[in-house]
Amino acid sequence: MNKNSKEFSFIDIQYLFFFEVSIGIIANIILLLFYVLIFLLEHRPKPIDLTIGHLALIHIGMLVTTCFTAIDIFGFQGLGDDIKCKSVIYLHRVMRGLSICTTCLLSVLQAITLSPRSSCLAKFKQKSLTQNLCCFLFLWVFNMLISSQFLISTIATPNVTSHNLMFVTRSCSLWPISYLLKYIYFLLMTLQEMFLIGLMGLSNVYMVSLLYRHKRQSQHLHSTNLCPKASPEQRATQTLLSLMSVFIVVYALDCVITSTSGVFWKRNQIHHFVQMLVSNGYATISPLVVISTEKRMIKCLISMCWKDS
Repeated sequence: MNKNSKEFSFIDIQYLFFFEVSIGIIANIILLLFYVLIFLLEHRPKPIDLTIGHLALIHIGMLVTTCFTAIDIFGFQGLGDDIKCKSVIYLHRVMRGLSICTTCLLSVLQAITLSPRSSCLAKFKQKSLTQNLCCFLFLWVFNMLISSQFLISTIATPNVTSHNLMFVTRSCSLWPISYLLKYIYFLLMTLQEMFLIGLMGLSNVYMVSLLYRHKRQSQHLHSTNLCPKASPEQRATQTLLSLMSVFIVVYALDCVITSTSGVFWKRNQIHHFVQMLVSNGYATISPLVVISTEKRMIKCLISMCWKDS
C-alpha cells in the first residue's frame, strides 16, 4: 500500500511539474511578445519595459532547459552524449543566474526612476537604448563566465552508478571536485546571491519610503473625499514590489528544501521534484503577476475580444 501511494504521488508530481512549466512558458511567451510589440511601436521604450521583456526571455530559456532535465529524470528520454548534457545543465545554470541578476536590475532601475531630481540617484537615470543593451550584455557575459565550470565538470553517465559522481539527471553527472574548490565556489555563489538580494532589499525599502512620502503629500494636497489615481510609475512600483515578494518567498523555500533534502547526494526523486517545482515557481508566477497588473496589456486583450465579438 505504501509502495502504491508513492507511485501515485510520483505520477502526480510529474503531471503537476509539466502543468507548471507549460503555464510558465505560455505566460512568458505572451509577455515577451507584448514587450517586443511595445519596443517596435514606441520610439523610446522605457528601461523597465525592456528589462521585463528580457526577464521573460530568460525565464523561457530556464523553463525549457528544465523540461529537458525533467524528461531525463522522469526516464522518458535521456539527454544522451556529453554535448547535450553540458549544454542543458550549463544553459540552465546561466539562466538561473540571469534571472536573479535581472530581477535585481529591475528593482534598482525602478528605484532610480522614482528618485527625485535632487537625489544622488538621479544622475544614474538611463536615457539611451545602448546603455540598456550594454547592461544586458554584461549580465550575460558575467553569468556565462561564472557558470563555466559546468561546461568542464558535466559529463554523460548513462547506466553508471558511482558514489563518487554527483548525479544531476539519470544520464548526466558532475565530476567530483575537491572540498576546497567546492566550498570556494559555494562561498562565491552565496556571496553573489546575498549581495543581489541585499541590493533588492535596499531598493525595495527605498521605493516603499518614496511611495509613503508621496501618499502623505497627496493627502495634504487633496481632500479626504477624493482619491487621486496612482501614477504609472506608482503602479509599476507596486507591480515590481509584488515581483520581489514572490522572488524572496520562492528563493527562501528553494534554499530550505535544497539544504534539508540533499538533492544531489541522496537520490530521492520525490524531494528532487518538489525542489524543481519550487525553483520554477518564480519563473511561472512572475509573468502572471505582470500580466494581471499591466493595464496596457489588459486594454489590448479587451479590444481584441471586442473585435472578435
